[in-house]
Amino acid sequence: MFPGPLINSTTNDLVHVNVFNNLDEPLLFTWNGIQQRLNSWQDGVSGTNCPIQPGTNWTYVFQTKDQIGSFFYFPSINFHKAAGGFGPIRVNNRNVIAVPFPKPEAEFDLLIGDWYHNSYKGLFSSLESVASQKFSNQCVLTIQCVCYAGKTYRFRISNVGSAFSFNFRIQNHKMVLVETEGSYPNQITMDSLDVHVGQSYSVLVTMDQNEADYYIVATPLLLNTTTTTSLVGVGVLHYSNSLTQANGPLPTGPDPFDLVWSWKVHYFKFFALFFIRWNMTTGAARPNPQGTFNVTNVTITQTFILEGSMAKIEGALRYTVNNVSYCTVNTPLKLADYFVNGSNVYQPIDWFPVSAVKAEATYGISVATGIHKGWIEIVFVNSLDVMDSWHLDGYGFYVVGFGDGSWRPDARNTYNLFDPVVRSTVQVYPKGWTAVYAFLDNPGMWNLRSQSLKNWYLGQELYIRVHDNDPNPAKERPPPDNLLLCGKCNVQIS
Repeated sequence: MFPGPLINSTTNDLVHVNVFNNLDEPLLFTWNGIQQRLNSWQDGVSGTNCPIQPGTNWTYVFQTKDQIGSFFYFPSINFHKAAGGFGPIRVNNRNVIAVPFPKPEAEFDLLIGDWYHNSYKGLFSSLESVASQKFSNQCVLTIQCVCYAGKTYRFRISNVGSAFSFNFRIQNHKMVLVETEGSYPNQITMDSLDVHVGQSYSVLVTMDQNEADYYIVATPLLLNTTTTTSLVGVGVLHYSNSLTQANGPLPTGPDPFDLVWSWKVHYFKFFALFFIRWNMTTGAARPNPQGTFNVTNVTITQTFILEGSMAKIEGALRYTVNNVSYCTVNTPLKLADYFVNGSNVYQPIDWFPVSAVKAEATYGISVATGIHKGWIEIVFVNSLDVMDSWHLDGYGFYVVGFGDGSWRPDARNTYNLFDPVVRSTVQVYPKGWTAVYAFLDNPGMWNLRSQSLKNWYLGQELYIRVHDNDPNPAKERPPPDNLLLCGKCNVQIS
């Protein structure tokens, strides 16, 4: 199947996914936005899991604990994501929890992606040149949305691409924003929606036009699509009794360059984002309102200021965080931490600089210590001229602030601490910064990465080690019985 099959679950379900690796190389899957409560053993990235070897299978077991919303899965190693392998995840509300909008007639999972000219194997073997690779086309994975006049439908939209942020729109139809990666925001009616790499949204669309076919369009930001029409993804919304094909010009979106070339527009883009606010009065995974978890009076125990940049290290082009480019090691950090106390794999004490850029760009195994049950402020700084987005496995974070240029402590005066939306992936504008808060109540070894594929694979990531010395499995689950071993832990451990 392309895309992959839907994982359709409900809050607190225990999900088993048996992955058969029929490739000729190792494979891992990760579950973008599923928080893996107390269970980073199932996270499916190189720092937590040994890969599934060719010709073998492995079963992931995870719980959609205290979550609702729209997410997706994808392969996380060997540049596989550039070739596909992704699919949608729904986490539905339990019947006893009210959804803050009428039940739609039906739901559609809509995945938006972009594509390289070359095969993923060629790209993976020459990662240093990935930054200069051209994309052959960008597309909405076309679905023939058959809808009935007068009915309302839910579209779960995910950007599963490698590089581009997209503007999404439907010809002659309005959209009502109702969900952002497991959070219910105050509902907003809009003509178009920007979806950045790794992000997911739900919108409601009412079939209130003449019975015909209409274009569904996605165009990348920061690119001129008037001269490169292959970069425009087009799908079709089909009314059930339509006899008229989609026609006319494609619906236009906002200027794709206003984020970079106009500081004022850039600024107002930041301001506009604060209109995506948490609905404080509705429940989500639990009956108590989301506003129960506001961040108005929290005490911050740690601040990480993380600058994403690019540098040459030993002659190779690399992406860095605070001038450190992450090196993937043969022994997953989680296994090393549990079985050999990190010995000879990484330095468990805070070697990684979390608030200052190292003077000289270097390689490193970037592991930072997060204080268990402490509140952390993370400021993502983008020194590049292109859009970036950041994702934290294991958590949802409160998006409290955006700004242009360099971040300074007095920027905290502009934070929205009353009703910031909670999500797991957030955009960082070119030459700008984004600030988030997170409560580190989920022990484990958690990946914090750029969602831009080339940035991630060329070193723009780190791991946050959130540790509790108490071996109580209610605080963190022990390794699963089917745990794969490799590297320094590739022995039978009793």
